[in-house]
Amino acid sequence: MRRFRIRRTLTRLAITVLVLTLVVVGTVAAIVGYGVYKDRRDLAAAVPPRPAEPDYRPALSAVVPGIAPTAGGVETQIAGALRNPDLGDLTGVIADATSGTVLWQRGSERPRTPASTTKVLTAAAALLTMPLDSRIATTVVAGPRPGDVVLVGGGDPTLRAGATSLFSDAPKISDLIAQVKRKGAPIERVLVDTSHYVGSDFAAGWDRADIAGGDITPIGPLILDSGRIKPAEDYSPRVPDPALAAGRALAAGLGLPASAVIAGSAPQGAAPLASVSSAPLSTRLHDALVHSDNVLAETIGRELAIASGQPASFDGATRAVLGALRGGGFDLTGVELSDTSGLSSLNRIPAKVLDAVVTAAASPAKPQLRPLLDLLPVAGATGTLADRYVTANRPGAGFVRAKTGSLSGVSTLAGYVTGRDGAVLTFTLMSSGTPVDVARPAMDAVTAALRGCGCGAAP
Repeated sequence: MRRFRIRRTLTRLAITVLVLTLVVVGTVAAIVGYGVYKDRRDLAAAVPPRPAEPDYRPALSAVVPGIAPTAGGVETQIAGALRNPDLGDLTGVIADATSGTVLWQRGSERPRTPASTTKVLTAAAALLTMPLDSRIATTVVAGPRPGDVVLVGGGDPTLRAGATSLFSDAPKISDLIAQVKRKGAPIERVLVDTSHYVGSDFAAGWDRADIAGGDITPIGPLILDSGRIKPAEDYSPRVPDPALAAGRALAAGLGLPASAVIAGSAPQGAAPLASVSSAPLSTRLHDALVHSDNVLAETIGRELAIASGQPASFDGATRAVLGALRGGGFDLTGVELSDTSGLSSLNRIPAKVLDAVVTAAASPAKPQLRPLLDLLPVAGATGTLADRYVTANRPGAGFVRAKTGSLSGVSTLAGYVTGRDGAVLTFTLMSSGTPVDVARPAMDAVTAALRGCGCGAAP
C-alpha cells in the first residue's frame, strides 16, 4: 500500500539544537508546537485486515440523464462532515461535472499551498500540449577519446537499474550495457552528460533533507529509478548525485570501477552506441500522479518546457505549465508556482483553479483533458489512496478518484465522485492548521458523503 508523503522540515531550536521533524503517517504528539508522527510501518501492524472486497469489474457508464445536483442538496449532504474541527482551515469547491455549476464553495478564490495537487496542473498542461505517445530516449555515444563512452540523459527518471521498478514499462540500463558490449570496443571511462537541462537542480521552497527522506533527488536529465536507493520502495531514501549514480551503474555493467565515472559532454556528432526509450507520456503521467512521484513530475515539466520553447529549468517548466493552461482558457488568478510537483512550500493555487481543471476534464468541452480522469488514484485501491477509505469512510471506496497532497500541516484533495443518483461531482478540498493524519480522514468524510448524494432533482 502506498503511504502519504509529508515534507520533512529541519527546525532550529535555540542556537545549537537542530530538530529534524520526521514526517510519516501515524500518531501525533505536539512538541514545542511541531507535529511528531509515529512511523507508519508501526501503525500498519495495528490496522485490522481490509474487509473482503466484492468482485471488481471496471467499466464505464454514462451519467444518468436528468440528474441535476442542487446546491441545497449538496450542502445538506455534507453539512455534518463539514462540522468536524479536524478539517482545520478549510477552503474548497464542489461542482456539477456535467454543467460546471458550482454547488458549494468556501474561500475558493483564496490562494493556498497545494502540495502534490500541483501535479493536476502539470498533467493537464502536458495533455493540452504534447502527444500522449511521446517518449524520452537515454543514449550512450562515443566519447572524446578512445576508450570513452558518454551516457547522455534525455530526462527519463524511470530508467531502471535492476529487476524491479515502481514504474510501468520502465527501460533498463542493462539493455544499454548489452548494446555497448555488442560493439566490442574496449571501454575505459564513462562520462555522464546532463546538458539537456539548465539552471538549478533544486527548487525554491525545497529542503535538502527531503533527499534522505525519500521525497526528491536533485533534478537532472539523467536519473535511475527516480533516484531511489531501493527502487521497489516508494519511500526509499534517494541519491544526492543521480547522474553519477547512473554512470556508476553503467560502468559496473561494463566491468569498470566507480572511479572510471566522471562528468562530461558528448562530442558534437558523436557516434551512437546504444539507446533505450521511456514508456509513452500517457503511462508516465499515470505513474507520476498515482505514485505522486515528485521527480517524474518535475521531468515531465521539463519535457513540457522544451516542447513549448522554454528553457529546461524550473522557471521554464512552470512558465510552460501556466502558459498551456492559460492557452486552454483557464483563469489562473492567484496561481504561483516554484515547481511542477508540489513539493515547494512556496506554491499557491486557489481551490477554484484546481476544480476548474478537473471539471473541464469531465466535460465535453476539453476532450484533450479527458485522460486526466483516469490518471487519478482510486479510493481504497490504488496509489496514494490505497490505504484511505479502508477502515473509515468506506462508502467512498472505489468511487472517489482524486489526487492527494501533503506537506507539513497541509492536506489537499482534488478529484471527482459519482453520487448514488448517478450524478458526477468534482471537488477540491484544501486544509491547513491540523496534523495531516487528522485532516485527511476528515476530508475523506466529506467526499464519502458526496458518494451518498441523492442531491438533485429531475428537471
